[in-house]
Amino acid sequence: MTRPSSRPWLAMLLVLSACEPSGPVAPAGFDAPEARARGREIFLVHCAICHGERADGHGPRRGSLTPPPASFRDPSWRERTTPGRAYRVVREGLRGTPMPGWKPVLDERATWDVVAYLLGVGRDAAGSAP
Repeated sequence: MTRPSSRPWLAMLLVLSACEPSGPVAPAGFDAPEARARGREIFLVHCAICHGERADGHGPRRGSLTPPPASFRDPSWRERTTPGRAYRVVREGLRGTPMPGWKPVLDERATWDVVAYLLGVGRDAAGSAP
């Protein structure tokens, strides 16, 4: 009797492990102006030390971080992210980088507020309305 090959399962596992989860779906209206304003205040308290007060990646700790913090004003950052992916990174951190997860500090609403601010900064930098 021949044993079925496990290679198809191995190939599928490799493909699935290479896929980066996009994160949860943003709630309707998550990026309202008041949410972006709350997100900016949270960002200034918790994130600006690394990402800079202007969210340009030039905070006081930048020099000691490898890789350097993301600039949310960079249009390429905005093009390659989604609200769900940004939410996941803020909550869980980013493995292999100095980016910590903020889940113990920020609840879901606060996290979505930060994401709204970050995506708004990206839109502003691209010349779109916030």
